[in-house]
Formats: sequence, structure tokens, C-alpha cells
Amino acid sequence: MASILVTGGTGLIGKHLITLLKKKGHHVSILSRNNSNKENIFQWNIEEKYIDEEAIKNADYIVHLAGAGIADKRWTKKRKEIIINSRVFSTHLLFQKVKELNPNLKGFIAASGVGFYGATTSTNIYTENDVAGNDFLSKTCSLWEESSLHFNSLNIRTVIFRTGIVLSKKKGALEKIVKPIKMGFGAILGNGKQYVPWIHITDLCNMYIAAIENEKYQGIYNAVTPEHTTHQNLTKQIALIFQKPLWLPNIPKLFLKIILGKMAVIILEGSRVSSQKITDIGFKFSFPSLENALNDLLKK
Repeated sequence: MASILVTGGTGLIGKHLITLLKKKGHHVSILSRNNSNKENIFQWNIEEKYIDEEAIKNADYIVHLAGAGIADKRWTKKRKEIIINSRVFSTHLLFQKVKELNPNLKGFIAASGVGFYGATTSTNIYTENDVAGNDFLSKTCSLWEESSLHFNSLNIRTVIFRTGIVLSKKKGALEKIVKPIKMGFGAILGNGKQYVPWIHITDLCNMYIAAIENEKYQGIYNAVTPEHTTHQNLTKQIALIFQKPLWLPNIPKLFLKIILGKMAVIILEGSRVSSQKITDIGFKFSFPSLENALNDLLKK
């Protein structure tokens, strides 16, 4: 089994991934910003360009998930810098340390987002061959991916997953949609026609595991399910599960922009994204349809 170093291991995806990796018998270590005496938890400090060298030396693979939350706070100028720098600077630091300490690293598997294509609602179905958009999200993802692809220069197999909206039982986007619906105050956001490229958290984590265990994985993949859905359809299916009416009118775009600022584009815009490349390589989704994903996550 492999020795795997995970950044962002305390986040939504990281926790789920680590659980699955351990079940498969892999040895997992975590890079943490906090001091810890716990075994297999190593400290790093991006601002001070510090990483506990033992974490890097012993890794067969690095899974890089760390980055400030895109939707945690309003997009002020300072917050935008934090979002980009937390991704780019952390990746540069990992690259420099691997170059210095671990020439035998077998793979670098990193996160990115479907925001690469831009926050837009269009008729296009985006593939990995499409160029980046022209907004803050696309700039963030482009710089993020560029920093990760530096590992190719060290002849290290590099895999990047452009991740859609991750659906999980606890926290994350689904919880935020479910809460008002369960309280009887659910509503469609904007016109509801914006697409929601999504993926069940288990399928996403299985992609990372496949990228570790299968050398066929190389380059960039869209981490979304084959089924396309709109925000309106997602909201209605959740309401149906909880048998709650959607009696409120659609929440206008202008209101959401006042409340959320520029960050509102995350929920008001969205296009379809193709998963064809990853299915062509042989990946099998456990939850390919929204219905079975929501039943798994929301029904007791």
C-alpha cells in the first residue's frame, strides 16, 4: 500500500477521502497549519515557507486539497488575494520541497474547479479542451492549475480534478440548500435555469483513489457526474424528498447580488460540464443520477 500525504485533510473532501484511503489500507499523513503531537500529522506554514521535511520525504503520493473557501466570505479585494494565494503559494511550496527532498514521488494529485470555464450560463457543454473563462473564478483556477502542472517538469505524474458542486451529507452546498427547504421556506434562486455541475462526495473521493492506484490517470479531468441538472430541478427534487412545498416566489438576482456581492455568481450562473474524458478512461460512478445521489444523502 502507498504512503499518501494529504493537504486540506480537515476539510469536507479531505476527511471523507482519508477515511476511504485508510479503509483500503493506505498509510495517510496530513499537513496541518496547527502544531500537533498526533502521529502522522505534520506542520506547515505557507507564509513562512515551512514544511516538516519528514512529511515530504516519506510520501509516495501527495493529494493537494488545501485552499481558502471560495464561498466562505464576501469577495473583497483582500479576500480574493487570500483565495488565490492559498492555492498558488501552497502549491509552489510543495513543488520546491519535493524538488529538494523527494525525487521519487510517484504522483501529485490536485484539486481545481469547474470555475475554470468561468461563472456563466451558456448552451456550451464544457470539456477539458476548452479554454479558461475571463473572470475571477477562471483566473483562480488557471493559476491554481498552472502551479500544479509544474510537477510535470520533475517527471512526476500529475493529475488535476476540476471539481463541480460536491454533494455530501454534512456541510457544503447541499446542506445550505436543504436547510430552508426543511423549514418550509425553500425557493428557487434567480431564474433557476442555471446549471449545477455536481458530484457525490464518494464519487469524487473515488476519483482521487483511482488516480493514486491507476497510472493511466494523467492530466486534467472534469470531476462532475454525467447527468446535467439545473438549480430549479435540484431544488424541486430536494423539496420532493422532504415533502415540502416551494411556495415562495423566485429570489431575484438583484437581491442576491446585494446580499452576497460579486460572490453571487456562484449560485446564479452555471453551465454544463462534460465527464466524458474520465468515463472513457474507465471510471464508474456509484451515483450517476441526481435522484440516487439525493436518496443516498438525504433519506434516512
